[in-house]
Amino acid sequence: MRPGNNGLFIPGPTNLPAALRVAMDLPLEDQRAPDFPDFTLRLFDDLKRVFRLDRGQVFVFPGSGTGGWEAAVTNTLSPGDTVLASDIGYFSHRWIDLCRRHGLNVDVIDVEWGEGVPVEQYAARLSADTNHAIKAVLVCHNETATGVTSDVAAVRRALDDADHPALLMVDAVSSLASIDFRMSEWEVDLAVSGSQKGFMLPTGLAIVAASEKALAASRSAACPRCFFDFAAMHAANREGYFPYTPATTLLRGLRASIDMLFAEGLEAVFARHGRLAEGVRKAVDSWGLKLCAKEPKWYSDTVSAIRVPESFNGNDVVNVAYARYNLSLGIGLGRVAGQVFRIGHLGWLNELMLLQAIAGAEMAMRDLGISVAAGSGVAAAEEHFRMTAGPVSLPTPENIQKN
Repeated sequence: MRPGNNGLFIPGPTNLPAALRVAMDLPLEDQRAPDFPDFTLRLFDDLKRVFRLDRGQVFVFPGSGTGGWEAAVTNTLSPGDTVLASDIGYFSHRWIDLCRRHGLNVDVIDVEWGEGVPVEQYAARLSADTNHAIKAVLVCHNETATGVTSDVAAVRRALDDADHPALLMVDAVSSLASIDFRMSEWEVDLAVSGSQKGFMLPTGLAIVAASEKALAASRSAACPRCFFDFAAMHAANREGYFPYTPATTLLRGLRASIDMLFAEGLEAVFARHGRLAEGVRKAVDSWGLKLCAKEPKWYSDTVSAIRVPESFNGNDVVNVAYARYNLSLGIGLGRVAGQVFRIGHLGWLNELMLLQAIAGAEMAMRDLGISVAAGSGVAAAEEHFRMTAGPVSLPTPENIQKN
């Protein structure tokens, strides 16, 4: 075992704060105890605040984001229903595949990876669908494979302009609690997240928020479901319990995670992620490289997918960084496999932690012969962090004497 901590800069799971580890280091408990609802009911209410959901319900299932996709789809749709989606990256592609496996007809708009959801094409499809055959519209808010963030509010406007009743479903797995997300304001009907990204916890919770419209749709949807059934979960949750054994340890961690987010303030959390992400982008520019995201309007504040020169393999950068420098970076996935490596910059993170990732990536690229000036990325990010740091109150002799 090598000395020191592993540098974890994949886009999930993210770094686990010590406070959350302590919150989960407790004896196992009785999930049917009479006082358990004192804990769970407040947790459910505060989760709605994270989603910015005014009316509706948040469900917490044992699972991951993929389980959340399945819960959203099977509870609100029926086999043969038409779903409008766009293939913008590896995870949006997998969500499309999941829909097809459940017997849904998916109208897929194929997009060059590095671009976001094609709002204009969505608008055209919705306007042409006068019979309202489309029952749901899928949006991957933040495509983790390509480092692309899409405009959910613009998709809502397209639905409204077409006066279309389709459900708006959003994959917010790598955006919630890191990037601004406004479920009620954007009239999102189903939003899917997980515990291992912005919530800074281990993998194990699939978190699904449903609007009142989605809850109504779940009462007539015909896709088979059992473990992920909204009705069973709702019946138990309203009393503060679960229809089966919940992951109580992770729920305690989730409570502590939400407390941390609220203590910092959600707006401050979003601003911190934006500032840190810009530091990575400054480093990429200084290296003379490009992001997979093709335009600034699509740049993600939680993960950057960085293109390597054509004669190199991005996965080699990841392997060298891990083997030589104990640094975990993200590999390229799907269509961009080998073309990119990824730096995750979300969750419990600050400037010095992120400089570690930039330095390690820089050394690994230089080891492989990629033409990168030593220290260039670190210097660019460092200067950005310095120039955007808030004011600092330095100790004075008078204050020292008082203390």
